[in-house]
Amino acid sequence: MYHSLGVVVTALITAAPPQVDNIAHRGGAAHAPENTIAACALARAQRADVCEFDVQQTKDHRLVLMHDETLSRTTDVEKLFPKRKPWWVSDFTLAEIQRLDAGSWFAPRFRGEGVPTLKRALESLRGTGAGLLLEIKHSPRSPDIDRRVAAELQEERAAWTPERLTVQAFGWQSMRLLRDMVPGLPIALLGKPAAGRLAQVARYADGLTLPHTGLTARYVQKVHDRGMRVYTWSADRPALMRRLISYGVDGIMTNRPDLLVKAGRRP
Repeated sequence: MYHSLGVVVTALITAAPPQVDNIAHRGGAAHAPENTIAACALARAQRADVCEFDVQQTKDHRLVLMHDETLSRTTDVEKLFPKRKPWWVSDFTLAEIQRLDAGSWFAPRFRGEGVPTLKRALESLRGTGAGLLLEIKHSPRSPDIDRRVAAELQEERAAWTPERLTVQAFGWQSMRLLRDMVPGLPIALLGKPAAGRLAQVARYADGLTLPHTGLTARYVQKVHDRGMRVYTWSADRPALMRRLISYGVDGIMTNRPDLLVKAGRRP
């Protein structure tokens, strides 16, 4: 589960494995259709602590879970709306998107799985003990999405706690807006700022989300020294998982949460 910010546990080689957050990337995309309620439910059954989802905005300013800017890869939108190419998420209303099948492309047993709203995702995790790591997908087609996400999180405040939700943002403006509009909301900056800028980043961010390539134990320690957490993506090989655990990262995003458990995240 999520740990309190600023707390770092360093385990000796002979001690019990460190408790690193097992974060199901896109809900656990290796075993179920990404960014769906079904994916997160399966990931939780595989002992994931957190589901990572992507959020985008519809034509009528509703928030839905979707990684790509278009609907074609992970839904049957081309079949239902053949004349609406290139099928931007932002060109469809929520009612239209709710007609789509977001499961069959992955496997027949997921037929009928829908594209969830952010509200439904929050509700599905309430009371489960699982956390949500939310990435806002920025696009020129949805310039106000940060404000929309902040407003919805305020409206749904009863559905989440700071211990169970972190929002990832790409830039300073996004972090400042989220911090101002949703007091107490944990925020992670997407990217790897230079070590000399970490003090400035720590004014707005509670953590960093960054790729594992080029990551070192020394950099992780510098981030921790500034009171921030380190999440990294995406690790699907046990050897890589173990290496990242040895660096002291706080969370690992993986499409295979079952493998992270076996790799030594827990006894």
